[in-house]
Amino acid sequence: MNNITLQVKGMSCQHCVNSIEGALKEIGAKGKVDLKNNSVDVSFDENQITIELIKETIEDQGYDTV
Repeated sequence: MNNITLQVKGMSCQHCVNSIEGALKEIGAKGKVDLKNNSVDVSFDENQITIELIKETIEDQGYDTV
């Protein structure tokens, strides 16, 4: 398992948390949103999921990755 932390702009509430964490779960990654730090910690299998796919998944929910 690989772990990364991404900075994400536009998150402000529990809906944001649920949206991002749910979308990451759908692609097989585990996300943990930290609203206070505007970040998402993601655990994923680098043999099955790319960082680009993770960023695209978050951006598809309406948020910007930095």
